[in-house]
Order: sequence, then structure tokens, then C-alpha cells
Amino acid sequence: MNDQEQQAVFAIEKLYVKDLSVEVPNAPQIFLERDAPEIDVQLATHSAPVAEDIYETTLTATVTAKIGDKVMFLVEVAQSGIFRIAQIPAEQLNPVLGIGCPNIVFPYLRETVSDLVTRAGFPPVILNPVNFEAMYMQQQQESNETGTTH
Repeated sequence: MNDQEQQAVFAIEKLYVKDLSVEVPNAPQIFLERDAPEIDVQLATHSAPVAEDIYETTLTATVTAKIGDKVMFLVEVAQSGIFRIAQIPAEQLNPVLGIGCPNIVFPYLRETVSDLVTRAGFPPVILNPVNFEAMYMQQQQESNETGTTH
């Protein structure tokens, strides 16, 4: 084998918004509220092969803001990246897809969420940094306990 065949390949092919939605179900009355809302953020990751050595990683964020039982807004964003990954040992592929790729996609997701919330007429919501390594390890542990794979 020559050096070129052994060289690991990791490249970002494309970053894009796969899906998004904004709901402000109680407008316009909700804009009269002065109380601070409770913000709930749910985050999920998913990776899948697209073609040989091409993978898509999608981060999905669901952000819900409520005052009492009234929903101020609901924002859902699926931000994706397409990555070329080759010459990486099989045992390292899932960590790259579960940790490395989400770390690249996350800043774009955070920006899209903030922009959508602002465009809906509310102060921006800035998602806190995420420890994708801990999230990946937890998913692996849960998969091992239930007998499923990533």
C-alpha cells in the first residue's frame, strides 16, 4: 500500500438546513406577556450512509418556550451535513459520525435556531454548547443495554 491509500479522508461536502418550522400559536396575544418563558430544548443526532464513503449527519433541535401552559413559540430545525469519510478503521467510523460530525454541524444549527426565534418576533435563543462525546457514550450505553446498535 502506498501513502495515498492509507491516508484517512474526512471532508465536509455540504452543510444545509434539511427541515425547519416555526409556530407561534398564541399570537398576537402572547406578545403582550411580560413574564419570562420557560425554554425547553430537545436535541437529537442521526447519521446514515448516503453513498460509498459519503455520510449524512443530521442534528434536530426542538425548542419550546412556554409561559405557564401557553406556548410562546415552537421551533424545530433539522440541520444536516454531508461528509466524505474514507480510509478510517471501522471501529472509528461511528465515533466520527456521532461526535466529530455533530460538532461541525452544531454551530450552524445554533445560528438557524437563533435566527428563526428572532424572525418570529422574540429575543434570540442561543443554544448552549453540547458535549457530543458524552451524548454519544450515553447512546452507546443505552444501545448496549437494549441490545441494539447505533
